[in-house]
Amino acid sequence: MNMLGAGNCATTETHRKAVQKHMELLGERVWSHTIVLFTWGDWLGDTSIEQHIESGGEALQWVVEKCGNRYHVVDNEKRDGGQVTELLDKIEDMVAGNRGHQFDFDRNICKQLQEKKKEAERRAEERKMKVHKQRQTLRSSAGGVPHISDMKVVLLGNRNAGKSSSGNTILGREEFGTSGRTAECVRREGETAGRRITVVEAPGWWNFTVEQTLGRDKGEIVLSVSLCPPGPHALLLIINVSWLFTEAFRRAVQEHMELLGERVWSHTIVLFTRGNWLGDTSIEQHIESGGEALQWVVEKCGNRYHVVDNEKRDGGQVTELLDKIEDMVAGNFPVESEYGVSSRLERTHP
Repeated sequence: MNMLGAGNCATTETHRKAVQKHMELLGERVWSHTIVLFTWGDWLGDTSIEQHIESGGEALQWVVEKCGNRYHVVDNEKRDGGQVTELLDKIEDMVAGNRGHQFDFDRNICKQLQEKKKEAERRAEERKMKVHKQRQTLRSSAGGVPHISDMKVVLLGNRNAGKSSSGNTILGREEFGTSGRTAECVRREGETAGRRITVVEAPGWWNFTVEQTLGRDKGEIVLSVSLCPPGPHALLLIINVSWLFTEAFRRAVQEHMELLGERVWSHTIVLFTRGNWLGDTSIEQHIESGGEALQWVVEKCGNRYHVVDNEKRDGGQVTELLDKIEDMVAGNFPVESEYGVSSRLERTHP
């Protein structure tokens, strides 16, 4: 028996397609063992669930009918045994209709998923070891990794990715506002882990092509590096770890980052936010299971990445990030230890 949850949001064709694709991961027979369970029943008021279904549009009606017109509604705020008893009765009716047969998951699908998971875990471990080896090589080289006492970083990324929260995490206090949009570059300073830190947050971009981004926003992105002369030690590309990173995301990242020139990638670290969302999944496993678009970005940044939990004021996660920045700077030396701004400032606003 499978329960398909449905809240009080409008069910669009996009939602319907998502439901169909995800449910059918379990095989085509899944529908004959599924009941639609509507939540937030108190939201209906005097409207019956049948009236809600009929007025909810073709997408919602398709889902209900695909489930053999089996549905139930509950008020999750109530601990009402009656609504649960009625649900269990409907489940028994469905099982009887299926001649007592339980849902038999396709073992081949399960085997394929397990094999994919193992392969992703193997690649994740390889990525982790590769990063460790790169850092060890840098730190054991003749010059070593010098300590940067006055560090400058610029935060870049999509809107709502967590740039302001990341700035606050790095500085260890609330310096960047998180309630509204950043319309122009914001610079803040502080001391963290024995270093003087300058953090610049640039306006974010939408998940569009660079041509669709406002000229003012593009200009602010270009000028962001000038707020920490002679240039930032690192550009932090902020990516919310809970987002599905699509090809459209990848294209938007590439086009907006390259407003700063092709050399931008050698000075960039991917900073994943909302690390708590990962649970027991390592960041390497997330990258490997995140698809080619996400892997392309990480590899474009020289396989440099870090993850932070913005809910925590944990100095350890920030110290590790700053150490990775120092490693990157050492790796770019003697070509350039800071991302120069002169060529960027020669540009007019797009």
